[in-house]
Amino acid sequence: MGPVKVLTVNPGSGSLRLHVVRTEDEHVLDAVEIGKPADEADGEIESFVDRVGELDAVAHRLVHGGRDLDSPTVVTPAVRTRIADVRSLAPEHIPHTEAMLDKLTERLPGLPHVVCPDTAFHRGLPEVARTYPLPEAWRARWDLRRYGFHGLSYQWASRRAAELLERPAGDLNLLIAHLSGGCSVSAVARGRTVDTSMGFTPLEGTMMTKRSGAVDPGMLLWLLREGHLTVGELEDGLYHRSGLLGLSGTSDDTRELVRQARDGDVAARFALAVFEHRARRELAAVAASLDSVDALVFTGDIGWDQPEIAEAVAGGLGVLGISGGLDAGRDRDAVISDPAASIPVLTVRSREELSLAHAAETIA
Repeated sequence: MGPVKVLTVNPGSGSLRLHVVRTEDEHVLDAVEIGKPADEADGEIESFVDRVGELDAVAHRLVHGGRDLDSPTVVTPAVRTRIADVRSLAPEHIPHTEAMLDKLTERLPGLPHVVCPDTAFHRGLPEVARTYPLPEAWRARWDLRRYGFHGLSYQWASRRAAELLERPAGDLNLLIAHLSGGCSVSAVARGRTVDTSMGFTPLEGTMMTKRSGAVDPGMLLWLLREGHLTVGELEDGLYHRSGLLGLSGTSDDTRELVRQARDGDVAARFALAVFEHRARRELAAVAASLDSVDALVFTGDIGWDQPEIAEAVAGGLGVLGISGGLDAGRDRDAVISDPAASIPVLTVRSREELSLAHAAETIA
């Protein structure tokens, strides 16, 4: 097969990223980031598709594949039904994927469309790591388990870390922190996830920019039982008004909060401190699933481009043998710790579009 030209589709809860990737050399031929959800971006989508010319396949990021979609899959009517069945597990994301599937399968009907679940990378989670201590009847009836997310990002970060360390991925035990609008951490042993912080939905785990991450379920039950919040109010608060935004009261953007903290904003500094604490706590927790730690890898928009956060997180993990003193001036994938550090710290730009393109190339 010659060079394959893949359109990758990465819809977020309030934005959309489109890339055209030539898989032969992993070259991005064209790209656009649209700052609004897929169902409000018809003109921008149409304009982009018109200008990129002929394509060989389309790869769609699917945040949650549920029980049945655990690998990249060519879209069929049966697959669309399975996606609809898990819509309620990631209501902030899956409707946007469905909207893009509707638009692009109509616009590009002659191409294979491939859905690539973010949960697929974690499908081999050990049973002890994926099982919630809930009644067996509940787990069996509703398939309540830890799925894990950000798999496309972890897949790429694992590969790049191996290249930067000049070691086979199958020999490495990695701690990886994906820090972006949504945040999670994972322990990856010899190329496979052995533990991860997100669970049944993308709400569990470390604190995020607007999402709460893990909180005491008893507290949530109390808020509902006592009539302080409705289910809708609780869901909105946990997904949209918590995290960095909830604590700072002003912003969910770490760049803005770092500036505010430097100017003496106490709430901004506190929000960042809690964010960093929660990231360290989750990393230390998943590290217990590794025999040893060969490297700590930061990825995601914040992990890649917010050196103050990486420094604070790494510098607080001395119990794991990890230290700070990181290089804050890099603008590329790199080892950013001191050459003498016992455990190297790396930064890797998240390249979900490349993971998507290679998945499509493999099965389309």
